[in-house]
Amino acid sequence: MKVIKWGTQQGKQRFKCQACGILFTNSSITTKRTNQKIWFEHWIIGRQTIPQISKSSGYSERTVKRLFSFYLTQTPIFTVKPSEKVNFLIDGTYFSNNLCLVLYRDNTIKFTQLYRLTDGEWYEEMKEDLENLLKLGVQIESITCDGHKALLKAIRKVCKHVAVQRCIVHVQRMCRIWLTMNPKSKAGIELRSIVNQLHKIESKEQWGYWVVSLISWYENHKVFIDEKSYNPDTGRYWYTHKMVRRSFAVIRKALPDMFHYLDNDRIPKSTNGLESFFGHLKSHVTLHRGLSKEHRKSFIKWYLYYKNQ
Repeated sequence: MKVIKWGTQQGKQRFKCQACGILFTNSSITTKRTNQKIWFEHWIIGRQTIPQISKSSGYSERTVKRLFSFYLTQTPIFTVKPSEKVNFLIDGTYFSNNLCLVLYRDNTIKFTQLYRLTDGEWYEEMKEDLENLLKLGVQIESITCDGHKALLKAIRKVCKHVAVQRCIVHVQRMCRIWLTMNPKSKAGIELRSIVNQLHKIESKEQWGYWVVSLISWYENHKVFIDEKSYNPDTGRYWYTHKMVRRSFAVIRKALPDMFHYLDNDRIPKSTNGLESFFGHLKSHVTLHRGLSKEHRKSFIKWYLYYKNQ
């Protein structure tokens, strides 16, 4: 039987049998489900609302809501891509109702290898995630992160020989917050100027000049940042210029792991790519506000799944 397309009817493709002239539409359940799943994908990552999908699909809003609720009760099957020299971006982001998403994203191929929906960034969970990634054949070359203590501890336990790149932008951002826009002290003004150059370092030569300027700053202001004040009411001492001291302490502690990207151009120097990904995800979740906590978790899983396709 030879069949040709013959226009549409109520938004559905119509066909004609050239032998007998009968007109019919394809009512295959498989095709129907596939078409419905396409509208679901548009809702998840296409920023289309239920009224918009109802108008485009021909389904009533009630039917669309029922279909989407059905798909949200299912969990997409996630796959891990075993690969060599994976340069991970690892970070967590928080949603309302104490919901935390921890993401393990392959920066080279822009692929989410693993995720965890939990209530915080916990050592035991991240340790287990890293162990599972290694068991599944993912060979980790580097991990770029913001320096969360639990994650650093998990990396040291599971991936002892992996290069850990501290996010340059995160270090810079925290120092700027503590030093404020207009530091009152000379030491604060000079340190803020040094911090502002961090993201511009792209070569060993620039790194050398920057480290020399940081050491010089410390030698000139060592007495200032070690200065203490005494509170006669409590009988205790504290550092007088604690914000300047805190900023320098963060840089000094992160310094051994801040410039691995200069030795290997595959290593991302910041988690900005992940921050951008989180921003887009949250804007989609906000667009469909009103979801229950379980449906919101399912929405996030489907979003990650479709973004990997």
